[in-house]
Amino acid sequence: MFTENINFKNFKIINKTLKIKQKFISILNNKNPVITSLSGEYKDSYSKTFVNKYKKLSNFRVIGMGGSTLGTQAIYDFLNDKIKKNFIFIDNLQANVKKNVHKNLTNLIISKSGNTIETIANANIYIKKKDKNIFLTENKNNELYILAKKLKSEIIHHNNFIGGRYSVLSEVGMLPAELMGLDAKKFRKFNSLIKNKNFVNSLLLNVSSTISLIKKKKFNSVIINYDERSENLFKWYQQLVAESLGKKNKGLLPIVSNMPKENHSVMQLYLDGFKNNFFTFFYVHEKNSQKINNKSLSKNQKFLKNKNLSNIIYAQKNATEKVFNKKNIPFRSFEIKKRNENTLGELFCFFILETILLGNLLNVNPYDQPSVELIKKETNKFLLNSYK
Repeated sequence: MFTENINFKNFKIINKTLKIKQKFISILNNKNPVITSLSGEYKDSYSKTFVNKYKKLSNFRVIGMGGSTLGTQAIYDFLNDKIKKNFIFIDNLQANVKKNVHKNLTNLIISKSGNTIETIANANIYIKKKDKNIFLTENKNNELYILAKKLKSEIIHHNNFIGGRYSVLSEVGMLPAELMGLDAKKFRKFNSLIKNKNFVNSLLLNVSSTISLIKKKKFNSVIINYDERSENLFKWYQQLVAESLGKKNKGLLPIVSNMPKENHSVMQLYLDGFKNNFFTFFYVHEKNSQKINNKSLSKNQKFLKNKNLSNIIYAQKNATEKVFNKKNIPFRSFEIKKRNENTLGELFCFFILETILLGNLLNVNPYDQPSVELIKKETNKFLLNSYK
């Protein structure tokens, strides 16, 4: 356990961490702006007055792509029990646009560059003249900034030194979180976590083990996810890892496997197929879970008596870990004790620090995505040529 909220079991690979510790200290000393956004020292570009102006509204539509929305989606799903607002996410291009059943939606349009073609297209289609709009983009004369000015909409400045996939604890994720009624301060746990020896040691050993697995040509990082409400958390993690480390013919491929349903599809391959995978088990303890109806149980189903669905899922998780141990399949395991802002902030912090450290140790820049930019340029060329 590295905090009271998270029980963490590391990979069973023992490696020295001195080099990694030195690298970690160097990263901290450089005062990287991304890491600053994880701490209470970060200054948001919006005010409490601004939040209070919109906090009473109930229906929001978030328009964006990738890191502009994934963190917010993770927050909304993971903490949904605490949230009394309706949030709709437009995070892809859909050829057949469905009409929204909600009325009086406030649009939250997010793009760092302000030139993301999918976000521009969706904003064009979904935004109506009478809508309330909040644009979150760089303080530059980009397409969304121009549109916001034209619509006389609110503009919140996206700090240009924080890339989308690292922006969840900046205004990109925290403004929507505050509009959900959550407390941004509770997410930013970096200051206390780096003073926590258990957390730091777990992080360094985890990174050391991951490097060891990569050296053994294990490049698939499979998340065995037992919490339906964490699916978007791991979609966020998938982008974070793949986009940050996938360079110079290096990287990891994060694969999200939602359990227990995928016990009946891909688990056979994980257990007996090719061996270039390593695994992350993820489970959240739930207090309010549907109970089994004892009266409807047959004699052969007595093992289900007095159980709820959370009990069954937990048993499946533990059983699968036991089988993985017997087969010497490498895995780590997260058990979440409390579902709150603090816990989610700790997870965001752990995964971001892990990714930055891995990038440094693999000798790749964890902050850029040069090849994705090539596709953006080619797409614009195709559209321009078809216009002519």
